Amino acid sequence: MFPRSTACRGAQRALRPRAVLPPQRRGLAAPASGSFQYQAGDAKGVKFASRDLAGQTTTLALVARAGTRYQPLPGLTEGLEKFAFRSTERRSTLRIVRESELLGAELNAYHSRENLVLEAKFLRDDLPYFVELLGEVASSTKFLPHVYNEEVLPLIHLAHKAFLASPTDMAVNSVHSLAFHRGLGVPTASSSTTPYTKYLDPATIEHYSKIAFAKSNFAIVANGAEHGELSKWVNQFFDGVPAAPAEETSVGTAQSKYYGGEERIAHSGGNAFVIGFPGSSSFTGNSYKPEIAVLASLIGGESSIKWSSGFSILGNAKASPSTQVKTTSAIYSDAGLLYTTITGSASHVAETAKAAVAAIQKIAGGQITKEDLQKAKAAAKFKELEYGQDVKAGLELTGAGLVHGSKAYQIDEVAKAVDGVTEAALKAAAKSLLENKASVSAVGDLFVLPFAEDLGLKV
Repeated sequence: MFPRSTACRGAQRALRPRAVLPPQRRGLAAPASGSFQYQAGDAKGVKFASRDLAGQTTTLALVARAGTRYQPLPGLTEGLEKFAFRSTERRSTLRIVRESELLGAELNAYHSRENLVLEAKFLRDDLPYFVELLGEVASSTKFLPHVYNEEVLPLIHLAHKAFLASPTDMAVNSVHSLAFHRGLGVPTASSSTTPYTKYLDPATIEHYSKIAFAKSNFAIVANGAEHGELSKWVNQFFDGVPAAPAEETSVGTAQSKYYGGEERIAHSGGNAFVIGFPGSSSFTGNSYKPEIAVLASLIGGESSIKWSSGFSILGNAKASPSTQVKTTSAIYSDAGLLYTTITGSASHVAETAKAAVAAIQKIAGGQITKEDLQKAKAAAKFKELEYGQDVKAGLELTGAGLVHGSKAYQIDEVAKAVDGVTEAALKAAAKSLLENKASVSAVGDLFVLPFAEDLGLKV
């Protein structure tokens, strides 16, 4: 094991003067290290990837295939996330907090539909300590009953209340449920009191951790770390993690299937209307369609320029400036969902929903200019590059790619694919949306919000 005695050692490292490096200079066209590509490897069965960008800080993440799609019982992903970094066999919660603070680090845990992410941000010299800590968390987290009752359960309860108070969150989760039913359709937050009063307890969450934190189910990803050094420490500090899950489970592993449908939920807190269609998988998946990202930019709604409505069709067609419209291409390992979210007053939402369908019909009919296509491609390319360069998104996308398909998410290649989208491909993609069943969720004033049939959509 890497020698480190107590928090005092952490204090010594924190107080030790660090070398001041001269400012780095580079041309505007050059990435910090020549490329944004990740270098991937395998260390005793643990998949890992690194991107050695210039700088004095490192972000390290354990990305596990343990999002809500894969939980065998409701609420398990939330419970496991809330237990992260609380205590291990060697370190108490207090020790983890004190040592991390002395090293100036940040610890965080979050989840999506497919992944659970344990993340640490720290000074570059402290890589060995945090690789060791993640190895401990994955292999020996202590699931204490009093911690569950006093800390974990209240946090899940807060997430449940926040979810029910947000018409937008409810509509987005509803449209995923309509589109995929189980798997990707499982809500990312507890939507009723049942999950954590009926199914959850420390022993059940601990058992799930032994499934989630098997070497075959997670990857280690670092931004700002030298590849050989990361390989060395992963080799050393993940020996205690089992190679295979404690229990083989098929939950969430079946190929995602799109269904479609309609759901209407009365809500007094506002109005949200979401129209969804089959989309594109992640670049590392088996059904990647770059034209979907371009289509999302062209339908649009949000402007990238503060004082302009932008070039997108919905940006210029929404019923009122106070109406919020956003079109998203949500990408997953084996499927995707292209959806438009509309919020605002019920009457304006209803009017804008009609404009959203008309926008797709317009694109399918080829009623777009070459300039609009070029703008949409440029915007889609920028969003993909910006999203992939973002540390948080880049870590999860890369880790998910390694876990789900043994392939790192390479944003350079994604940008090339978007560049190659033609007008014919875009037109065909829009036409296929109208031919498929839509997924439509209305949350709010149901007397005013339209039905899918009113918009001319099949459900």
